[in-house]
Amino acid sequence: MGENLEKIKKIIEEILNKMGIPGMVDVFETMENVRFSLHSPEAGLLIGDNGQNLIALNHVIKRIVEKNLGKTEIAFSLDVNDYQKQKAEEIKDLARMSAQRVRFFKKEVTLRPMTSYERRIVHAVLTEYPDIVTESVGEEPQRKVIIKPFSGN
Repeated sequence: MGENLEKIKKIIEEILNKMGIPGMVDVFETMENVRFSLHSPEAGLLIGDNGQNLIALNHVIKRIVEKNLGKTEIAFSLDVNDYQKQKAEEIKDLARMSAQRVRFFKKEVTLRPMTSYERRIVHAVLTEYPDIVTESVGEEPQRKVIIKPFSGN
């Protein structure tokens, strides 16, 4: 593990310690980013309703890392008890099922409003479907993905 990843891990552990939240932090490196995975019995508090606390915690940690390490090229995220990982899998499944529906009925499908992170997952997973097109529409926080059949024009 690189020196900066170790420093980021320590920052996360310090923040949790100051919050009085017990937990263990593991680091997973992938081609796209680095995921700091926290395992804690206080996961509900850290995740919040629909992951809102986790989104805020990610934002705060990134700002603290920037302040301490300067602008870093490391793309990272914090996950708690694999919440985001499981949510990403659910979104991928929803995207694939919706794409199959679009293929079968030849009609567009509009998904529920999603965060930018969730929309990126949908767009990325559906690049595997050459006969499907995706588009984000609307304004935050009601921005949605529309899945359409590719017309070839």
